[in-house]
Amino acid sequence: MKKLVKGIVAFRETHLADYREKYARLVKGQNPDVLFIACCDSRVVPNTFASSDPGDLFVHRNIGNIVPPLKATHTNGDTSCSATIEFAVNVLKVKHVIVCGHSECGAMQFFTRKENPTPALPQVSQWLHYAHPSYERYLKAEHHAGFEHLSDHNKLSQINVLQQLDHLMTYPDVAAGVQAGTLALHAWWFDLETADVCQYEASADAFLVIDEGHAARMLEGE
Repeated sequence: MKKLVKGIVAFRETHLADYREKYARLVKGQNPDVLFIACCDSRVVPNTFASSDPGDLFVHRNIGNIVPPLKATHTNGDTSCSATIEFAVNVLKVKHVIVCGHSECGAMQFFTRKENPTPALPQVSQWLHYAHPSYERYLKAEHHAGFEHLSDHNKLSQINVLQQLDHLMTYPDVAAGVQAGTLALHAWWFDLETADVCQYEASADAFLVIDEGHAARMLEGE
């Protein structure tokens, strides 16, 4: 808490003048073109590694960067993520949805450790039920050629990101946008050790580092 409060004071002293005009413009409304779904892990800070400003990203964060299938939200009443998606797609008219996982994710380690690490956390266990399809997919792809260098939980973490794109397609508004070409879905993965951000490329069937060359290819036609 001490660091947080001191940070606010430092922001006022060194950056507030630069940001005051930006925030004054944002009072009139927000117009982000990206819905960014990430894990709530404190080590993952999208605005830092994406060098984004206030108003650039509409962000939803939860344990495990999970998108519950739409049908499951109707059954279980977990509407926070689905409400965010609905608002982003229908009101903000975002053009991109990014699901970003990361290395050393505790939610993924929940599945790959031999012993359940959170037996006394029933709410966490219930939430991670939505990641079971990812774990089942991981078991089938355990010997995937692109996984040799990854630990078990990092393999699962990458697969989990891809699974969430499938879950996003259970939302009719998302599926319609993708089919119409007005909405694009992206799978990203953040490597904590190297601070590299990777995007899944179907042609390589792998997560590739977004360096200058890769970024240029991604932005072609934008």
